[in-house]
This record gives sequence, C-alpha cells and structure tokens, in this order.
Amino acid sequence: MAKNVAGTAGDAGVCVVGGGVIGLTSAIVLAENGYRVRLLTRDAAGETTSAVAGALCWPYRIQPYEDAVRWSLRSFEVLAGLAEQPAETGARMVAGLMAEVPADPGADGLAAWYDAVPGMRRARPDELPEGYGSGRRACTPLVDMPAHLRYLEQRLAVAGGIVERRAVASLAEAGRGARTVVNCSGLGARELVPDPQVHPVQGQLVIVENPGIDTWLATADSAAAETAYVLPQPFGVVLGGTARENAWSREPDPAVAEAIVARCARFFPALARARVLAHRVGLRPARPAVRLTAERLPDGTRCVHNYGHGGAGVTVAWGCADEVLRLVREGDTAQGPTGVPAVR
Repeated sequence: MAKNVAGTAGDAGVCVVGGGVIGLTSAIVLAENGYRVRLLTRDAAGETTSAVAGALCWPYRIQPYEDAVRWSLRSFEVLAGLAEQPAETGARMVAGLMAEVPADPGADGLAAWYDAVPGMRRARPDELPEGYGSGRRACTPLVDMPAHLRYLEQRLAVAGGIVERRAVASLAEAGRGARTVVNCSGLGARELVPDPQVHPVQGQLVIVENPGIDTWLATADSAAAETAYVLPQPFGVVLGGTARENAWSREPDPAVAEAIVARCARFFPALARARVLAHRVGLRPARPAVRLTAERLPDGTRCVHNYGHGGAGVTVAWGCADEVLRLVREGDTAQGPTGVPAVR
C-alpha cells in the first residue's frame, strides 16, 4: 500500500463525504495516489448500508450498463487480488450460478461482463434449478463486508487518510478548507445535493447457520421486487432478498423473512431447517443512472459526485474510485497550485 506522498498531489486537500464502501474506496485511491484526504461520515462503516450488502461481485440494479460493466471488471480485478488474503481483506473467490440469464447474451446489457469474466460459461441443463432455462456459472469475488470494511478503514489509515465521524449539512460545509469535495453520500445525496432522483430500494435478508453450502446461487431478475440468492459467508449463509422501491423502513418484516427462507430452500432444501442467526435490512441508494461527474459548487469549490450505485456498490466501487481519481486530477490540471485557473 502506498503512503501519502508529500509535495506532489498531496498538496491538494480532498474531502470525501460518505463512509460506506464507495466513500472508503474513493478515499483510499486518492490517498494512495498522493492526496491529503479527510473523510467525513455520520456513521461508522459497520453501520452503513454497505455492511448489510450481500456483496457478490456482479452488476445488479445499476445503470448505465456500459459504464457499470467497465467499473465492475476493474473491481473484479482488485477484489480477486484481495482474495489472496481472505482473512485480512474479507474477499474470497467462490464458484456459483446466476440462474435465468437471458439466452441472448446482449439482452440484459451485460454481454461485455459475460465475455470478460475469467472462466465464465453457460450453465449446462443439468446444472440449472428446476424451472430455470438458462444461467451462467462463474467463480467471482464474494465479500464478507464487516471484515472488508474494517480492512478498508485500516488501509485508508495506512495511506494517511483521516476519518472524522460527523454529519454535514451541505457540500459547501464539507468542502470548507478543501480544494475538492468528493460526494459519496449515497442515499444522503437526496438531501445533501439535493437530488430528488435518489431513492431507496429496500433489501431484506436473513442470515442462517450454514448446513454445508460452499457455492453461491442467485437469480438474475433485476426488475423483480422479490429475488433469491444464497451466499455462503464465514459467519453464516446470507439469504435474500427483496428490492422494494421507495420503501424507507429498516425494520425486518417476519413474514418477508419467512418467504425469503422458503424461496432459498427451493434451491437448497437444508436451508428450511437451518437456525436463523440474524435479520438485516438495508436501503440501496438507487438512481436512474449513477452520477459520477464533476461540477463547481456555488462557492467555487470543485465537487466530484460519486453516488447512485443502487445494488452494485461493492461491485463497482474500485472502478468508480479510479474514475474519481481521474476527475480530481483533471481539476488539478485546470487549476494552478493556489486553485486559480492555470495559464494555458
């Protein structure tokens, strides 16, 4: 891991708003490339929506697909590397099946993903669950998010980044004293920007004791309000899930939990008898399309927006962080060392 490089880009202070996986990865990439980084977050990383994520590396409920696939492939590369140290990073490479992928590889916008992921192939008929006509098998990163978030926090600290636990009322407030603000506020961008296009997609899941499952399985209908996924983690099996638009409650619904277990038990009958360890609800920060752009705030501070990743935050985080670095560097090129426009 690279430490902060004084005297180069580190002279330009950057404030990152948001302490989930998007904010942490953005802050890390900036800090490891020489920027002096301060991250502001209302919640500890373990209390963010990222901590509840199923965290299978696969583009899900995110637009635009062309960019999402590019960001996802970069994140795949990074997470696959981190999977060489699973105990430290929380990332592992796990084989599994995505059921009901369209037979036409371009029908869902993910053809480039299917072509680029190493070893991905069409599932044979005997590998498909009853009632499913197509699917893809692959070995992909699957991330234990509590462990991964701890790793990201430690990596940011090593790179010289500073984390401050406090809420901010505006991006201008966050950027006070900084040369650039990076807005990774997720669902908070609805009020902070403000951006009324940001809305929650509620996801409920159940964690049960593992009855011996060592592969993941998921169904691919990103338009459905109810989905099924089975993700074996070191702490148990994560069963999901739901995708309810504009639902704000973070309280688990017992009837929904029962239905989740029943859906997943269709694929792995032993799950019907597995002991329930926990219930979780997270609010995915959805938007018609990810906002990953730069602009000037009214007070003149440069702001890079990086939010609206829906259900794919973990999947695209590292790719988006690279894009954040590019946009911050572009801003530095357009400014002199004091922040005034550079002479061209």
